[in-house]
Amino acid sequence: MSNIGIDVKAPENVCEDVNCPFHGTLSVRGQIFEGVVSGDKGHNTIVIKREVTGYISKYERYEKRTTSLVAHNPPCINAKTGDVVKVMECRPVSKTKSFVVIEKTENLE
Repeated sequence: MSNIGIDVKAPENVCEDVNCPFHGTLSVRGQIFEGVVSGDKGHNTIVIKREVTGYISKYERYEKRTTSLVAHNPPCINAKTGDVVKVMECRPVSKTKSFVVIEKTENLE
């Protein structure tokens, strides 16, 4: 098991995935986001929804938007729909996946 450079709890399961930051060769860098898993139908892929709030100065109000990210889900973490996960940026794993799950924090369901 390798150290990925940030302070997260390592998964207990062991996997043989090449694109796992803990047991494979995928290096992580850049941004860290936290969100709720909204879909897990793809092979080793999850869709994460996260809320972003922004201030609109013209109306002096806040707006709330949701954005979605597609992330690689290593078999050792195996996040399901409804889990709150932490993802980190990595090199592009596929056409749409440039993030990988590094920690599963809790389950909302």
